[in-house]
Amino acid sequence: MSETDFLATAPAGMEPLLVAELAEWGATGLKPVRGGIRFQGSLEAAYRACLWSRTASRVLLVLTELPVANAETLYASIHDLPWEEHLQPQGTLSVEFTGACPGIDHSHYGAQRVKDAVVDRFRERCGQRPSVDRRQPDLRIHVQLRNGQAMISLDLSGDSLHRRGYREATVTAPLKETLAAALLLKAGWPDIAITGGALVDPLCGSGTLAIEAAWIAGDRAPGLLREHWGFSGWLGHIPALWNRLLTEAQERSAVGRSRIPLILASDHDPKAVRATLMNAGRAGVADYLRIERRDLADIEPLPGPPGLLIANAPYGERLGEQDELAALYALLGDRLKTRFSGWRAAVFTGNSELGKRMGLRAEKVHTFHNGPLECQLLRFQVESKHFVNREAADQRTRTRALQQAMDSGAEGFINRLRKNLRHLGRWATREGVSCYRLYDADLPEYAVAIDRYEQWLHIQEYAPPASIDSAKARERLEQVMAALPAVLELPPEQVFLKVRQRQRGANQYQKQSEQGRFHEVHEGPARFLVNFTDYLDTGLFLDHRITRRRLGELANGRRFLNLFGYTGTATAYAALGGALSTTTVDLSATYLDWARRNLELNGIRGSSHELIQADCREWLARARESYDLIFLDPPTFSNSKRMEENFDVQRDHVELLHQALKLLTPDGLLIFSTNHRRFRLNQETLTDWQIEDWSRQTLPSDFARNPKIHQCYALQAKG
Repeated sequence: MSETDFLATAPAGMEPLLVAELAEWGATGLKPVRGGIRFQGSLEAAYRACLWSRTASRVLLVLTELPVANAETLYASIHDLPWEEHLQPQGTLSVEFTGACPGIDHSHYGAQRVKDAVVDRFRERCGQRPSVDRRQPDLRIHVQLRNGQAMISLDLSGDSLHRRGYREATVTAPLKETLAAALLLKAGWPDIAITGGALVDPLCGSGTLAIEAAWIAGDRAPGLLREHWGFSGWLGHIPALWNRLLTEAQERSAVGRSRIPLILASDHDPKAVRATLMNAGRAGVADYLRIERRDLADIEPLPGPPGLLIANAPYGERLGEQDELAALYALLGDRLKTRFSGWRAAVFTGNSELGKRMGLRAEKVHTFHNGPLECQLLRFQVESKHFVNREAADQRTRTRALQQAMDSGAEGFINRLRKNLRHLGRWATREGVSCYRLYDADLPEYAVAIDRYEQWLHIQEYAPPASIDSAKARERLEQVMAALPAVLELPPEQVFLKVRQRQRGANQYQKQSEQGRFHEVHEGPARFLVNFTDYLDTGLFLDHRITRRRLGELANGRRFLNLFGYTGTATAYAALGGALSTTTVDLSATYLDWARRNLELNGIRGSSHELIQADCREWLARARESYDLIFLDPPTFSNSKRMEENFDVQRDHVELLHQALKLLTPDGLLIFSTNHRRFRLNQETLTDWQIEDWSRQTLPSDFARNPKIHQCYALQAKG
């Protein structure tokens, strides 16, 4: 059987597991690429990947790769491909498109052009064209455009392979089935199961880990419950080959059931227990699991050889949970140390600092992504030599660091920090604010801004003037970094430092680092991803907190436009506030992707929420839609290479406002904001508009000592 090019997609962290799976089925030329593994193999190897892979998200058959300069060349290249070899003229298709090129600035339009090219070819050659079916088409076309190169593929899997078909009931934040399987494989479950070791999941949620563990131990193909595949209506499909593989998988599952060891899935939440019972029944393993309502404090090992305790532990969904969760991790660690000696344990968490509260030293740590969040699988060998008195060690470290900072002359800074913490801490608790500015160069000799983002601190050092001795400035910064974790009782690894200098030209948006680590924080009804290392700013402007809230209050039933949309935080508020539609425009693909992730984190999806990569001024010049609510928050200065001219907010704001106001409905409202500290609004050129100065009204309490942090105006038509 001839070799074909394929791509098996998978989230970051799963690549080694996926490579091992594909090699087992005869795949060759295995090569990690962005988003998965490229490989060569027979159609049988691809079928086996669809049916048997526990970690892949999709299996794509790569038709070709070709250069694409613009929308026209994309259309021509797609039109030239022999689609009649893959689909009947009366068949159905769908297109998934990612990427951008000149003439295509969002995925929906890219998919439209690909669809047009395919159906036009059918119409010209066959006199008939296929129709679009987004739910269950005969052919799923996948086009990925990156760096001027298009990869055109057929999606053989159909729905994502994590949809095994057994999940009927869910609880909060369930694990994807593919991720659950990957955690079990990394934790060594297959070898433990072979020896007869049991599995205990004391925080079972909807039962995904326990069900996947039973399927792994029982040699059950994860695709056996699925009835439709992406290749089902494809003309290249070979039913006889597929049916042979199905029969083989069914026979293996029938034999493997007898090898499933004891598996206990428990949870203190009755809803979780009911969900696990329902899902296990659909998965055909309810008779092989013990499913119980049990408090974490009551967990016990199952009889037999030492096994595996595995848990998807919570790591903080709401303000004020950290103390409660620290106690939960400490309890889990205590039960492991006192009752599960000789066992292996694996804890999956999005907060590795909470993992340290278990008092066990992890033998290995593996990084995975749970949706957009970077998480860790902490693996433990439960033996006394790995036990740690974490609380005592942390307290000793904090006490020593604080004393050293005070001895070196930082007593004044420490006292001011404690005063701010008392005052602002009470205010934040009263207002339900979890991310706020704690300190902003209150003492000139300690020229830093300190922002608290829940359990993380983001420190920005203002570059000292030339009159300040650089060695003295460096010493004071060292004092700050030593005192902060001690005063706030945070681990040093949760404190992030950046040197903030006046940025000019192209430097203003350059990356500071390449760590790619995002953390989830909460603000009002919204959840946002912030990055403390890679950019000058974190992705969430804290001084705009009240502005965002007002936008959410004003957005209900309105069409919302967010210009210079950055990471989409204002858009998220508008959508959560009931906006009929949202449009977010920004020149940066990085920020638009960040915005997309923020929207998805808040459950905001669909065609009514549009993200457009474009120069806002050029987009405004050709835009024809009208909007009821517009948020305009331009940069102070920009000279991006992708812009025809540089931008200066003081010089260009009048023209920009006139362009934006043309899109405003007669009874609409435009909110204009800028962080230019010496900005002056040219009201004489805006006489047709009623202007209200919202600068003071939108200044949060934590920025009150720095009233020039931003200016904000509301504009609407007079009369």
